Amino acid sequence: MDIVVAFEGEGSGIAELTWGQRDVWDLMRRTGRTMNIGGTVPAAPGETVEHLAALLRFIVGRHQALRTRLVPTEGGPPRQEVHASGEIVLECVHAGPDAAVTAEVLRVRYQTAHFEPFAEWPVRMGVVLDGQTPTHVVLMYYHVLVDGFGIDAIVRDLANFDGQGDSGAPVQGVRPLELAAQQQEPAAIRQSEKALRHWERQLARIPAIAHRQPLDPGLGQPRHWEVVCESRALALAVRAIGARTGLASGPILLAAYANALARAAGTSTAAIQVVVSNRFRPGFAEAVTSLRQFGICVIEVAEPAEEAMPFDDVPARNRTAAPSDDVAAQAWRAVPFDDVAARAWAAMLGAFKHGYFDPAGLPAIAEPACVLNDRRRAVDDTDGQVPTAAEIRTARMDTSVRWGVREATYDATFYLHLEDEPGRIVYTLWGDTHRYAPEVIDRCARDLEAAVIDAALAPATVDA
Repeated sequence: MDIVVAFEGEGSGIAELTWGQRDVWDLMRRTGRTMNIGGTVPAAPGETVEHLAALLRFIVGRHQALRTRLVPTEGGPPRQEVHASGEIVLECVHAGPDAAVTAEVLRVRYQTAHFEPFAEWPVRMGVVLDGQTPTHVVLMYYHVLVDGFGIDAIVRDLANFDGQGDSGAPVQGVRPLELAAQQQEPAAIRQSEKALRHWERQLARIPAIAHRQPLDPGLGQPRHWEVVCESRALALAVRAIGARTGLASGPILLAAYANALARAAGTSTAAIQVVVSNRFRPGFAEAVTSLRQFGICVIEVAEPAEEAMPFDDVPARNRTAAPSDDVAAQAWRAVPFDDVAARAWAAMLGAFKHGYFDPAGLPAIAEPACVLNDRRRAVDDTDGQVPTAAEIRTARMDTSVRWGVREATYDATFYLHLEDEPGRIVYTLWGDTHRYAPEVIDRCARDLEAAVIDAALAPATVDA
């Protein structure tokens, strides 16, 4: 039997959506995706349903975002209403023959069913029971109101749960109602205007390219295809380039992505939207809300030259895209990978600095973006040893590249996710098969790894 959990918490009221909330709301409206975030964890030994109900009461009562429902408006985005009290259901599901399978079925249901944000609380919690004993706990959140780093903040705040309720410790981080008020103040408006001017300058740097005609829709059904790549060699190559250049892994991988995208599109410049957590801003690190927005990186991977090698003769480590038709008469020179990585670092700094703004003022973008979402938490944690060329070559033989999930809709033409995995880099690249043939999407995923490895194996850069 499901358990009805009564809750109450500090703060209530109605406010506009914050910028991060509005960003996700607009994206979900455009794509039709649920974008629900969460997952499954095994129940701790000795766990009880009563304890889990108290835990649910704790997190919802403590965090305004989890006591929020949206309020419709006429002709515009909704507003948010934080409630001081209410009731929420802890769903109890009997395990059946295989508790893990039952938990996965529940997770998929929570993941794929749209939240009803005007009537439903933005968290779903279910427990799988073997008799009276919990085996798994499934939690899913409405992404408009909570982002991934917000979930991390909820987990850290569990230190203030005394087993029965709230220990009374102050809630850390800015709260949604407070943030909504802050974003109406002159300082925040100036920040937004400055960020939007940066967007306009970067968009102006993107060369005009011929309109890409949609491919035969029958080529890709469902439309968006995922390529999944797992590579120890890429992780080693990134470390080697980092030791040589002093750059972190983020800009190195961004540079590789820019090279691969430009080659796929046949351009000399890659425009990539990066997901900005905004958690580095004062008061945001422990905030339980949705703060993620997009920043923009425009990176030239080839540049004009009086004389240039034909594209096919450019060394693999330096390959960039062939120029598009609008610049075909110009001679182009491939930019060395280390220089592209330095440009990527500068572009990332600008993107993160200007990734906090009112999305209502964002300039229109002609076609869906290319996106990078670096979801790694523990990055660049190494033993200080520089990998050798032999180690990289050996590891390359273990690289796995395979097709993954296919979906009818996704967020962009190309969308790269970087994931946490010890000792290797795992990335998934989503591509729109109505704009790029599957073999181009597959090659783009492989080019990303190849650009980094070939750059790391350039003569005299690592020991043999």
